[in-house]
Amino acid sequence: MDLGSRDAFERMGTLGIEEEFYIVDEAGRPTAGIDDLVYGSDPPEPLVDRLDHELFQFTIETQTPLIERPDDAADALGTVRTALVDHAADHGYRIAAAGLHPTAKWRELDHATKERYRAQLDRIQYPQHRNTTAGLHVHVGVDDADKATWIANRLRWYLPPILALSANSPFWNGFDTGLASARAKVFENLPNTGIPTAFEDFEAYRRFERRMVETGSINDRGELWYDVRPHTGHGTVEVRTPDAQADPDRVLAIAEYVHALVLDLADRYDDGETLPSLRREFLDENKWRAMRYGHDADFVERSGEDTVSLDAFVDRECDRLGVDGLHDLLDAPSGAASQRRLNREEGPEALRESLLLA
Repeated sequence: MDLGSRDAFERMGTLGIEEEFYIVDEAGRPTAGIDDLVYGSDPPEPLVDRLDHELFQFTIETQTPLIERPDDAADALGTVRTALVDHAADHGYRIAAAGLHPTAKWRELDHATKERYRAQLDRIQYPQHRNTTAGLHVHVGVDDADKATWIANRLRWYLPPILALSANSPFWNGFDTGLASARAKVFENLPNTGIPTAFEDFEAYRRFERRMVETGSINDRGELWYDVRPHTGHGTVEVRTPDAQADPDRVLAIAEYVHALVLDLADRYDDGETLPSLRREFLDENKWRAMRYGHDADFVERSGEDTVSLDAFVDRECDRLGVDGLHDLLDAPSGAASQRRLNREEGPEALRESLLLA
């Protein structure tokens, strides 16, 4: 059984970005396309070994190559996205991005037939049958397995503000959920999701990973779908919290922050610093606030005594880490707010059009 290795953690500060997208027709409506785009043709060179599909036949995933320097992220992301859009157009499709496709109705859509997904559908049943979600995953390389586990533990408090800034899924199955990120709530109906508990060290995480496979709880380590995890195959800390985004600048702003945050926490680990921990229940409360309120959320601080607004959090983090992208995310209307406005003022056709990649 492939459970990864401590030896995978050998490089500090590399970056990788995984994006989940929707295959749609000319009018932006979901359509099955993986047979053409994944199985029926060879993808262009930038997508070779970097293109796969997800649970439904209208969901598709890309991965950037390993990014050595954060300054190269825009070019890497743009190259992969352009190749995907062109590949889809060659077969009569378009590509859309959001945490949930606003008009996709899961009962009317076909699942992928790949054995891995058939096994998940059989094991999980209803929650997985309706899982039309699409996320953004950011990997940052870490040069020590125990350090990666420590960083993943400490990252947990930061995940709800990241989700709030990315919130881009108010509609699900054709109706307004009242949430800023319905994707996060739909996805949390699956097992092995949400904010994980803290792990004492890497061996504790690896024992858990192995035991989950050995007991038949999961079929492989990739089915631990927590919001953050030390990735024992890639040697990274993987943040899986954000909603998918159509605008690449939003993706790059999130990746910039996650990368800077991981490097900062790595320095704290090397310095032997300890950080206060917040009860798991408060972490879950903070995530709920992000899902419900998006940009209007505030969060229980690590001390458990006070709250901090998203505005104040962004100011504090940008000043502390020397990043700018979070300000751009906060200053613009959220994805959820933009989707609601378009749907209200111009209708579902304009809403679907707004989610298309250029």
